[in-house]
Amino acid sequence: MSQRPDLRQRRAVLEHEWSRWVPRLSAAGARPGGSAALRHEVTESWARSLSSVDPGRDSAPVTDAGPVHQRWTSSPLYRPVAGLAGELRSIAEDAGFVTAVTDESGTILWTCGGPTMRRRAERVNFAPGGRWDEQAMGTNALSLALRTGRPSSVFSAEHLVSALHGWVCYCAPVHGPDGRVLGVLDLSTTWDRSHPLAMSTVRTLVSTIEARLATEQPRPGQLRLTCLGAERAVPAVREGRPLPLRPRQVEILTLLALEPDGFSPERLRAALYGDRPVTASTFKAEISHLRRALGGGVSPRRYALTIPVSCDADDVLRALEQGDTDTALRLYGGPLLPRSEAPGIEEWRTRLEVAVREAVLASTHPEHALRYGERAPYDAEIHEHALHLLGPGDTRRAIARGRLTTARRD
Repeated sequence: MSQRPDLRQRRAVLEHEWSRWVPRLSAAGARPGGSAALRHEVTESWARSLSSVDPGRDSAPVTDAGPVHQRWTSSPLYRPVAGLAGELRSIAEDAGFVTAVTDESGTILWTCGGPTMRRRAERVNFAPGGRWDEQAMGTNALSLALRTGRPSSVFSAEHLVSALHGWVCYCAPVHGPDGRVLGVLDLSTTWDRSHPLAMSTVRTLVSTIEARLATEQPRPGQLRLTCLGAERAVPAVREGRPLPLRPRQVEILTLLALEPDGFSPERLRAALYGDRPVTASTFKAEISHLRRALGGGVSPRRYALTIPVSCDADDVLRALEQGDTDTALRLYGGPLLPRSEAPGIEEWRTRLEVAVREAVLASTHPEHALRYGERAPYDAEIHEHALHLLGPGDTRRAIARGRLTTARRD
């Protein structure tokens, strides 16, 4: 079946655009040989994409599949990538790249890079929540890697969307131990910064991630605990099913998740009740209720969890340990169990708040101070820090100055 006239016309326009870019790419060493011939896999992708994607669109669409940070922290790629976050950030910032990780659908879940490149990337929604599958954004390295299951690079005008013609992208799919594609790792930059070692760097990083995935044994029945920010009716979910826990049991579960080495009975009782006169039978009853709800899951004598549990508060701490302030702020939904008066929870709440705040004050990215400032309207030091980092002509100074004025007045 022949292409419709409008598709043939669009393809001709794109091929002409590619021929205009070839001399510039060749001069920069970005496209060895300088051939005007388009690669077969690129033209095939164009043919598939033109029926659903307008080459004139200015940015990637936003996913409609729910909050991205929850999908990221529950992704099998989260822990192995978090373990490499420092190295990924260093590579991106030193070489002038933006690093991105997607899920298997092509939705970006995590990015890092220097502020200048990240701002450029955000203009085309190369950012968490952006959809980069072929049907949404046409020909690009991420969509090709997902479709073929092989490493892929796309240069400038090889992209279907003209807003991406100033970019070059290198990526490779990440496979799970069972061979399934879990997502892709991508390094992107402007076409004039392309580097012959970029693809080998991506391959090496993906091999490291896959090795870490292989060493992590599957953990069926993992429980997900959400305890930051506004209290939820169902803070604990296991295999997609909510666990009906009372507030005291949520407090116990949170403490055990944050301290995997466990508690002696005396210490856990003090962390829950402090000096309040609570009988030993009441305390043991709460432990028994939690143990039944978890189908066991809590060891006797020294109380510790014996089932896998992931917790948003622990995710924030891990991000901070890796120096990933951006992810920590994205995951930090607010104070730990804000209505709890348990001494142990109050101690962890303060510890988390101080750790996040200190990371923001140590950051050289004004975006971090501005984002944290939304949750801390009366923290004058945070707003002063934002003003110090923002350039004289940055329009966001008005936001920071307004917050600072309010904080000082109150």
